[in-house]
Amino acid sequence: MVSPRGRPEDAHLEKSLRPRRLAEYIGQERVKGSLEVFIRAARGRGEPLDHVLLYGPPGLGKTTLASILAAEMGGSLRITSGPAIERAGDLVSILTNLKPGDVFFIDEIHRLNRVVEEVLYPAMEDFAVDIVIGKGPAARTMRINLPRFTLAGATTRLALMTGPLRDRFGAVLRLEFYDPAAMTEIVTRSAGILGVPIDPGGARAIASRSRGTPRIANRLLKRVRDYAEVHGAGAITAEIADEALGMMEVDALGLDDVDRTILRAIVDKFDGGPVGVATLAAATSEESDTIMDVYEPYLIQLGFLQRTPRGRVATRRAYDHLGVPAPSAAPAPAQRTLGFDEA
Repeated sequence: MVSPRGRPEDAHLEKSLRPRRLAEYIGQERVKGSLEVFIRAARGRGEPLDHVLLYGPPGLGKTTLASILAAEMGGSLRITSGPAIERAGDLVSILTNLKPGDVFFIDEIHRLNRVVEEVLYPAMEDFAVDIVIGKGPAARTMRINLPRFTLAGATTRLALMTGPLRDRFGAVLRLEFYDPAAMTEIVTRSAGILGVPIDPGGARAIASRSRGTPRIANRLLKRVRDYAEVHGAGAITAEIADEALGMMEVDALGLDDVDRTILRAIVDKFDGGPVGVATLAAATSEESDTIMDVYEPYLIQLGFLQRTPRGRVATRRAYDHLGVPAPSAAPAPAQRTLGFDEA
């Protein structure tokens, strides 16, 4: 994996590293600009913010943005996840305990079951829920009015959301991988909060290996901090960062052992592909969803993989990175969208 198991205090530190206001949030300028307009307009009208759906790969800041929405609107944040809401009654219980202006955040909202989702529709549109009292011929429906709240949904698999649910969000925003400049700024900010001395070279070394993902950057920073305390003077320099990340088998592009295992399986076991994701998961002992949600997006961004109707195919750039001669049939990579150095 990208980093070893965290120290006991890391869960607390992870929370403390989150920005609390939109002005503190680094990167995602398009999303920030849209949210700033929506927030200012809603506050000007004295109304709660419209429902917001955030989607993109894991670790890019969807939960952080939900907490920022609550702080900017002066409400409380209630957090749950799609798989945690098993019954319609669970959702009704949460909704009826919300206060005006609260932000209700549902992570992995695409995993809500359909019965629960049906209850959410009137809650989003009419701020009311309908519950059935009694059974059989004596059963009747009662409507419970809800305070006006904001639903913030997050998903890594937008295509798995039903159309009726997706269409009820007033704003649908995609989070992209961060560019190197934003990642370096995030690492520098986090180091300052942790009280870790870091020079620009050390910050760039960690940022360039963080896969454009702040969550990974913060985890790598903590592990490099450990290495600096044991093998250095406590300060993170470019040399210390390179040594620490080399020990963790994180290469110059941020690929870890699992990434290389996936690429080598395609290249060595399946002659470069195409290979289906289920077969690839079986060959690498990883879950299909983990490959699709965690590893594949970054490999595609780097131009190492291509998706085809018949399966995944390794590109010439993947062969070059692994140091393996590429066959003449290997596809050329698409143009990259990230700017990380390939030293």
